[in-house]
Amino acid sequence: MYPERLIEHFSNPRNVGELAPPAVAVEVSNPACGDILRLSARFEGGVAVEVRYKALGCAASIAAGSALAEWMQGKGRDGLAAFDPSVIDEALGGLPPASKHAATLCADGLKLLLKRAGGAG
Repeated sequence: MYPERLIEHFSNPRNVGELAPPAVAVEVSNPACGDILRLSARFEGGVAVEVRYKALGCAASIAAGSALAEWMQGKGRDGLAAFDPSVIDEALGGLPPASKHAATLCADGLKLLLKRAGGAG
């Protein structure tokens, strides 16, 4: 049912946890399915030098959070702002139609994180 890369991220998630301030942290949820994504990042010179996530929800949302945190690492604000949900879809080997919400949750989380980060780092 799920692609191999999605299963790999779900079984062996990367960058799980939370970062303490001065890292920026946000929480977003999908009201339709109840999935929750907590995302935190520490910026230095406008670059995400450390990223962590926690997800509560389906396997796709947990795997998507892992893929997002991995993708964000080392990217500057412009690169992060250019994020498109297709990045998660590709990183996980193609999300099934019923799981596309996981990539949207990541996009919502990253958008809010960048808004809250403002002048941080």
